[in-house]
Amino acid sequence: MSDCREAPPKFRIGLLGHGTVGAAFAALVAEHAGRIRRITGLEPELCGVLTRSSGDFQAILAEADLIVELIGGIEPAKGYVLEAMRAGRHVVTANKQLLSQHGDELFAAAGEAQVQLRFEGAVAGVVPVVRVLQESLAGARIDRVHGIVNGTTNFILSEMARQRITFDQALAEAQRLGYAEADPSDDVDGRDAAAKMAILARLAFGAPVHLDQVRYEGIRQITPDDMEYARELGLGLKLLGTAERIGDALSVRVHPAFLYPGHPLASVGGPFNAVTVESQAITEITMSGPGAGGPQTATAVLGDVVSAMIPPASPPEEMVTLPILQDVVSAFYLHLEVADEPGVLALVAQVLAAHGVSVKSVVQRGMSEQATLVMVTHAVLESRFEAATAEISRLEPLRAPPRFIRVIEEEF
Repeated sequence: MSDCREAPPKFRIGLLGHGTVGAAFAALVAEHAGRIRRITGLEPELCGVLTRSSGDFQAILAEADLIVELIGGIEPAKGYVLEAMRAGRHVVTANKQLLSQHGDELFAAAGEAQVQLRFEGAVAGVVPVVRVLQESLAGARIDRVHGIVNGTTNFILSEMARQRITFDQALAEAQRLGYAEADPSDDVDGRDAAAKMAILARLAFGAPVHLDQVRYEGIRQITPDDMEYARELGLGLKLLGTAERIGDALSVRVHPAFLYPGHPLASVGGPFNAVTVESQAITEITMSGPGAGGPQTATAVLGDVVSAMIPPASPPEEMVTLPILQDVVSAFYLHLEVADEPGVLALVAQVLAAHGVSVKSVVQRGMSEQATLVMVTHAVLESRFEAATAEISRLEPLRAPPRFIRVIEEEF
């Protein structure tokens, strides 16, 4: 006997890009079509794929209900995304550079067209921080979002600590395992994490933060000595992104930071990402999971597609412009290579005190020309600390420029 039930209506997805993430996404759509049909009542299917050598964007757009952009970069991705939304199509993207540099234009276009622009895969792999900020915590006043949002650098720092190896050795291992690109500059110099923090700041605080407003540093300068002293001081090192309210302004920044063991991000190792959201209403929530990668990012993209399949569309809220602070308070780890002469420690302490920097702990090693001083300071304005280190760098007993890394003193 034949089945007289009607076939569910189709939901047609146009896919732009068929690299590692695009290919994984296409496979997931086929694998999970039945489950998605049961959730949404619609049958998802790819109606076309655009690559560098094949496919026609206009033909795909004409057929599609939704466009998934996985090309990366700014152009032609930006043009395709804007044209798709203006044509009334929902868009899902994992393109953090596009969102962090042209978010105002993209969100305005989504609002005007009353379509959804979703981007969970752009920030932290399968960690659902975008959805939590947009939906679960929509009624909370967020005070701070900070976390490990780059799996490549987290793997490198974890391996440097675990194996006591150099940055270059750990990077080579990350590349061998596929955690780092052949050109890892965006990851190891902090730009990738900065783009993600610009996106999270926009979501958390409703402020149009551009990538150019995010102060960022990378991890190339980290040495095995830093890791060894951190072990002595009971600290772990992460590349940390932070977006937080400070009075009536925002601070958005990325930099290496030492964490004490009680911090919720201290134990997150390897290529994992983790994000902590803080609010007076909830205290803090920490989410963690695998960082960016083909299957991980594709899973987040598919989750966005399913959300977009369920009407109604949700255009972005109005943005509120807030000033961006560059000078914030932090504790510091300070590494000094000095000649072992009488009074050197007192001389350094005098300079620090003159700039309002107080010392929490000191470790001294070596003698003669190989002496090293390592200090951890109490929290102070970064401008004060930087002025102090600039003066210290001119002291005669110093054998090399000072090295410093921020220290997060909070424990939960």
